[in-house]
Amino acid sequence: MMEIYLARHTSVDVPKGTCYGFTDVPLKPTFKREASATRLRLNGLTFDRVYTSPLSRAAKLAAYCGHPDAERDDRLKEMDMGEWEMQRFDDITDERLQQWYNDYLNQPAAGGESFRDLYARVASFLDDLRRKDYRRVGIFAHGGVLICARIYAGLVPLEEGFKNLTPYGGVVRICLDGKE
Repeated sequence: MMEIYLARHTSVDVPKGTCYGFTDVPLKPTFKREASATRLRLNGLTFDRVYTSPLSRAAKLAAYCGHPDAERDDRLKEMDMGEWEMQRFDDITDERLQQWYNDYLNQPAAGGESFRDLYARVASFLDDLRRKDYRRVGIFAHGGVLICARIYAGLVPLEEGFKNLTPYGGVVRICLDGKE
């Protein structure tokens, strides 16, 4: 049995309602306070291996929590919002936005990914991880990635994923059996 602790990055410094995913956005000035709380949630845990999204908002939290050399993996990035990146949702005039709102599970963002695409990336990472002989792993990533990990572990139904969004700086724990 492998224990996996997943930490979501701290609050981002972008205007409320901004669409971001793959964009490397800055963190709020409250980073140290929020990151200290995350570090406390992980206090006393030792990890056989630590991974992070390569985006700075996750990698910076990994470093603050004592893992500056966490292995970066692109599969741990947030959902690619394509052409809508860094636009306010209210300002997006693309007719495909309503299609995405109606079926984000299957409908990709314009030039980006659907939620199922994100899930496939995270599942690929977790499939590979399950083949390793680790007892406890730490992962620093994004809200969408944490949702996908919880779905993968059978803790949350796919259709209810976003009802279970982990707050900024939050930590979730999943357990996985190894497999061949």
